Amino acid sequence: MSERVFNFSAGPAVLPLPVLEQAQRELLALPGVGASVLEISHRGKPFTKIHNEAKQALADVLGVPENYRILFLQGGARLQFSMAPVNLMRGTGRSADYVVTGSWGKKALEEAQREGAIRVAWDGKSTNYDRLPTADQLDIDADAAYVHFTSNETIQGVQFPAEPDTGDVPLVCDASSDILSRPIPIERYGLIYAGAQKNAGPSGVALVIIREDLLNRSDDGLPSYMNYQTQAKHDSLYNTPPSFGVYIVGLVAKWLRDEIGGLEKMNQVNRGKAEMLYQAIDESGGFYDGHAQADCRSLMNVAFRLPDDELTARFRAEAEREGLHALKGHRSVGGIRASIYNAMPVEGVARLRDFMVAFQASA
Repeated sequence: MSERVFNFSAGPAVLPLPVLEQAQRELLALPGVGASVLEISHRGKPFTKIHNEAKQALADVLGVPENYRILFLQGGARLQFSMAPVNLMRGTGRSADYVVTGSWGKKALEEAQREGAIRVAWDGKSTNYDRLPTADQLDIDADAAYVHFTSNETIQGVQFPAEPDTGDVPLVCDASSDILSRPIPIERYGLIYAGAQKNAGPSGVALVIIREDLLNRSDDGLPSYMNYQTQAKHDSLYNTPPSFGVYIVGLVAKWLRDEIGGLEKMNQVNRGKAEMLYQAIDESGGFYDGHAQADCRSLMNVAFRLPDDELTARFRAEAEREGLHALKGHRSVGGIRASIYNAMPVEGVARLRDFMVAFQASA
């Protein structure tokens, strides 16, 4: 198959076509360099330029204040599940609070518990993570080392419309599946991390945005790579970085800044795409059953079920024949999951919406 399909994969996920086309043009030889980005030294001037431009484009599009550092690390969000607690909690004598709204929040909690005392400020397990807590349901310890939450749960399809209020307690966020999809007030966070492969770039690079004062919490006894202070001191170049991933992240951020026109405009597009699918679900008379409660729905991952497994299998098979790929839901939720990240064209979502309507009519 040589033609591109509409790829609804939850991650690694669809990338903007202009980014892929530029990477294709430059893959054999970067302009003015005569070698591929895959081949050049991470210490040389060409990569230093790529690295710095990627950081600047991210800072521009996200509005990152000057008292924050942007890091490009490896190990994905899973390594950050461990790095956050060992850097921010170790030696403080305090516990940390975790808000668990789905599978990834649960995994972050499990890793943090290896480091020390963790309090669960809220857990949505009783309803299979189909909703978010209300403000009065959050049990936040005012003396906690930090509060951790997952802004968008990829599997369950629930998303915080705004960050929880934690007062003076530093807010830590796993934003892997919705970073760069909408404006966020960075100044309200102590630490934001994200595996890039869902909405910001390819697999192999993780974005970390950390407030500078929190770097002082990193213990000198930590393994060097896992120490935020070490990574910041070396500007993410303590070891050979995921150079190709950084290059693509930079192209994605420039695409958002220069072609889309910023995150407010990207958010408007994303809302329109999500509304198409949720309208099809809501108007199906129960044929399509959305997993998330209506006021908690994700703009990135639309999870829904059909009346039975036979229809679900038929839906996926027929959708694939129509060029609508990677729609299988996660085993913990079942059904269908359409991941409609920034780079998913409006045309692709419209095609899926039309297919959903036609499939119901023919079922």
